[in-house]
Amino acid sequence: MESSPQKNKITVYHQLTLGLLFCGFILPLIYEQCVQAENKGYAKLSSASSPHQTEPAKTEPAGKLDEVMQLAVDRAHAECYENDPFPSAAKCAKCHPDHYREWSVSPHAYAQLSPVFNAMSNKLIKLNNGTLGDFCIRCHTPVGMALSEPINMSNLDRPPSSREGVTCVSCHRINQAWGKGAGRQALVSGDINQVVYGPMGGENLAKVLANPDKYGVLKTNDDPAIRGREIHAEAYQFFQLITPGFCGSCHDVFAPNGFRLEDAFSEFKHSPAAKKCKENCQDCHMGAVPGEALGYTYSPAAVVGNVKTPVRKHTNHMMIGPDYPIIHRGLFPHNPAAVREEDTPPSPDTGLATMREWLCFDDAAGWGTPEFEKHVTDTDYFPPPWGDQIMRIKARQILNDQYELLGEAATQRLQILRAGYHLGEIEVEKAKWYDLKFSVPVSNITLGHGVPTGFDAERVVFLRTMVWDQNGRLVFQSGDLDPNGDIRDSHSLYVHNGEIPLDRQLFTLQSRFITRNVRGGEREQVLNVPYSLDPLPYFRPATRPFTVLGRPIGARKQKQNIEAKGSRLANYHVSRRQLTGPGNYTIRVQLIAGMVPVNLVHEISDVGFDYGMSARDIADGVVDGHMVLYEKVETVCIP
Repeated sequence: MESSPQKNKITVYHQLTLGLLFCGFILPLIYEQCVQAENKGYAKLSSASSPHQTEPAKTEPAGKLDEVMQLAVDRAHAECYENDPFPSAAKCAKCHPDHYREWSVSPHAYAQLSPVFNAMSNKLIKLNNGTLGDFCIRCHTPVGMALSEPINMSNLDRPPSSREGVTCVSCHRINQAWGKGAGRQALVSGDINQVVYGPMGGENLAKVLANPDKYGVLKTNDDPAIRGREIHAEAYQFFQLITPGFCGSCHDVFAPNGFRLEDAFSEFKHSPAAKKCKENCQDCHMGAVPGEALGYTYSPAAVVGNVKTPVRKHTNHMMIGPDYPIIHRGLFPHNPAAVREEDTPPSPDTGLATMREWLCFDDAAGWGTPEFEKHVTDTDYFPPPWGDQIMRIKARQILNDQYELLGEAATQRLQILRAGYHLGEIEVEKAKWYDLKFSVPVSNITLGHGVPTGFDAERVVFLRTMVWDQNGRLVFQSGDLDPNGDIRDSHSLYVHNGEIPLDRQLFTLQSRFITRNVRGGEREQVLNVPYSLDPLPYFRPATRPFTVLGRPIGARKQKQNIEAKGSRLANYHVSRRQLTGPGNYTIRVQLIAGMVPVNLVHEISDVGFDYGMSARDIADGVVDGHMVLYEKVETVCIP
């Protein structure tokens, strides 16, 4: 019997519906489960049968097959993933002390510890009702997300490899070119014996393993019957590790709705450094001189059994940038001698105190210094374990080492910022008793990208300009800070409330977030989330392709940085009302770089900050880190 056309139409319709349901709903679920399984270390299955086996497989009941498969997964990976799927950098430090010391104070090492980042991530998740997911945090703690840790979680409760941020395995356990996926990439799981991926392969490692008389007995598996120093069994060369594309997987943050949050990698790809000089990110950021492609230093890659391996090119793992730490110095830089895990009993082989105990140590009061300790009496109270004077003195010795390393990082930070920015000479255009006009050029002297770059919408770079009259009286200033620590721009709360005037001559290189409101129109905002009075904002797949529109749909960034080899002129005018008469006037211009604006701290403060820090603590730390890159002084005679 022939079916009716109407019935055929219904059948085809049902088939199409089921097909679309399968492709659009079921397949993504299966894929997501596979991804989660791989992140947990259960993606690969070991099989005794050959891949070329041609015998037909025996059918088993579905439930039994699932049980067998799960058992195979568990047995194949139980030992490998039970306790240490992603080793802490402290384990790598035993053979790579120089690399570890550089990394321990780096922005990469601070990425997850930053209370500003964590509060901002939590605030964005709150504003988007949870739909943001791990979009921000997956770059800041790749290990934490691979372990499926909660996004909103105190660093005091994270394991070492998670709170280490961009730790050793974040780069050296990558074996595929993942592309610009805003940090969406899988790490190769395994204990310390697992293979690592580097720029040169395993030639030196093979020599070390083949010579136990020189380098000592080494252990390349977890067999308890074997005694020796644990080491990775193999090292493979990974071609992308030394290319800019490797950095671009995190340093080009491109949202699905077309919004560019960070585009350092894109700027580099179109820069003279990439096109003409054929340089890469590592040449400037891991070379001998921070910010300049002047070659590399040479030193042993490892120290095994107190014996150094052959000398080779050394890459600086400090990879310093414009950010700086503001948390307790006992917590950062990373130091195995400082921090002990809470589930580990005290011993000479562990850190001095837990993170929570370090937060009770009053560094500012000078605990542990000779000057402080000589005035301590029996009635003075100290929270445990700091009631023991020996503990306080040991802590002070650790902090002295921490401050020394932070000083080295600050020096390199100044170097790299001065390699990017330049402040020209003050040019006086008019000097009359009724009018004073002058200008100063600010230039980008690097070939690699704009300045500032990366998260430039929250990067504070500005000029502080002051003019004094012949009596030393301040008659003009621009770039000064309000009581919160903000420059007097439109985002200053004091300016917004009308308590202080807007700095109309302010020179700043901070880009701005522009959001499109649901009801139409645009507005400048501190955070890049569209604002609306009534609907709840969500991040959803866009209904229209932004590539056709040529612009992002919900938010955009108004870039105000200076392009590679570009310059901008800051113009100033001191009016007749401000001048006090003839005489010599002193002009001082400072180029200052900070981390984030204090108004961002206010904007994210309602979700709270880690380590028990207040918004005031955060703001003070941010302002204290402001660095003067250049200073120019000029004396002008007004007749």
